[in-house]
Amino acid sequence: MAHILDDYAVLSPLRYKNNWLKVAIVTFGILVGVSSNSPLVPFLIAICMSFATIYFGRIPASFYVRILGAPAGFVLISAIIIAFFFGEGAKIFSFDVFGLTLGVSQTGLKMALLVLARTLGGMSCLFFLSLTTPMIELFSVLKATKLPDSFLEISMMMYRYIFVFLDVAVGVRYAQSVRLGYTDFKTSFRSMVMLGTNLFIRSWEQGEKIYISMNSRCYDGKLIMLDEKKPVKMPEAMLTLVYFVLVILAFYFTRGASVF
Repeated sequence: MAHILDDYAVLSPLRYKNNWLKVAIVTFGILVGVSSNSPLVPFLIAICMSFATIYFGRIPASFYVRILGAPAGFVLISAIIIAFFFGEGAKIFSFDVFGLTLGVSQTGLKMALLVLARTLGGMSCLFFLSLTTPMIELFSVLKATKLPDSFLEISMMMYRYIFVFLDVAVGVRYAQSVRLGYTDFKTSFRSMVMLGTNLFIRSWEQGEKIYISMNSRCYDGKLIMLDEKKPVKMPEAMLTLVYFVLVILAFYFTRGASVF
């Protein structure tokens, strides 16, 4: 099976750091990035979070760039559309296409950069959390916030079933591949239909087995989650404080400022 986010989170050195501290860092970055009127602050947050994920979290740079590339490519297309079709005022440049004049104004370009920066900043924060903290530990944090037990248990079961579906899909597709099930478009389409059908049936069976195994272990309707104590050390606190101060200063000095 291919590496997934939780694989890297389990192996990351930041896994053993305080979860509440990581949640505070991510929450701070997202809120400040969304509140900023200048793209410089979200870009700064994205750079800091990316550096922390790759350097401190020991996440391979190639993998990080690859997973960040999907949302970055989507928002880049959106930013281009915003730059051309939103904003008022004089055009920085323009050109004619089939008699239609297209151009980018200063306000449209700033809006596009702001959307791009906020998205990259937010995604960098979320990837920092997901690549350095296993999901089971995040569920423990959520449980400590006194969220309803039913909500957490449903979320945990949904998360568990993702891997049930993934395991079954990978196994069936491998069996189809060794039997030349994807040699051309016709056989590929037929194999995909069979894959979807078998995936539903076998996932249902796997779900029944999981339910039986839980009952055999005295499942009473509540899942017990253990929260490991991870005290915040002084170097972590100081580094976090430096990051907070740096972002707040950038936020303060870019209020109402233009990037052009």
